[in-house]
Amino acid sequence: MPDPKDQRKSRVPLLDALGKMITEGKQSADYLWQVPDDQTERAKIATLLEKISVESAKQGRKEMPKIAEELKTALKASPSPQQVDLLVNGFDRLLQLWEAAKSGLL
Repeated sequence: MPDPKDQRKSRVPLLDALGKMITEGKQSADYLWQVPDDQTERAKIATLLEKISVESAKQGRKEMPKIAEELKTALKASPSPQQVDLLVNGFDRLLQLWEAAKSGLL
């Protein structure tokens, strides 16, 4: 019989609009590992970061808009493995903050 504590740990909150944008942005950033100079994907990430800034500010999140601004700056740099790593890690941070907020920790 599965332990109920294990089930609670693996449960991810249902995605709201902000969660969907963050998840989509993370997927796009992950894609840049394969095609780092894909301008269409980079434009998509820039649009998502703008929307994440606005939506997270509406929800009263203080750290998320700052991270989104940092990622916008990183996105302007020349495509490189370091830049892609910054983007992926930034979206990971946004996702962790979002999950913490949805679970009631923040």
